[in-house]
Amino acid sequence: MTTASLPKVAAPWHLWVVGVVTLLFNSMGIISYLTTKLGMLAQMGLTPDQIAFMESYPAWVSALWALGVWGAFAGSVLLLLRSRLAVAAMVAAMIGLIGTTLGNYAILDVPAAMQAPMLDVAIWVVTLFLLFYARRMAQAGVLR
Repeated sequence: MTTASLPKVAAPWHLWVVGVVTLLFNSMGIISYLTTKLGMLAQMGLTPDQIAFMESYPAWVSALWALGVWGAFAGSVLLLLRSRLAVAAMVAAMIGLIGTTLGNYAILDVPAAMQAPMLDVAIWVVTLFLLFYARRMAQAGVLR
């Protein structure tokens, strides 16, 4: 059965709410990532020690961070576009989040002033929710 032959399923109202809210939330991750990579940390109010820590971030943790934030952002965009690829994007985001969390908490010595456990919990909750939501919408035939 091809995608064209599948019956059309209307998008529920909550798809648009979830898509827009998570897009805004995931945009914050993109801003954080870009300000770091563009060398704008002093303008963001980080201390010299915090900037030195961020500049010493291992490439593999940075790559997983990129995978997490860009995957989550793409997942939100693809959800709004009603694409099944939203699920794959969210799987990539989860891989990035797992790797970044392990890097930050098990391997790196993140300065206490840079730790934000409640933000970390919020990121986990939103990412897991969006993964399960995208899977559910794909199974329901809402995503094509």
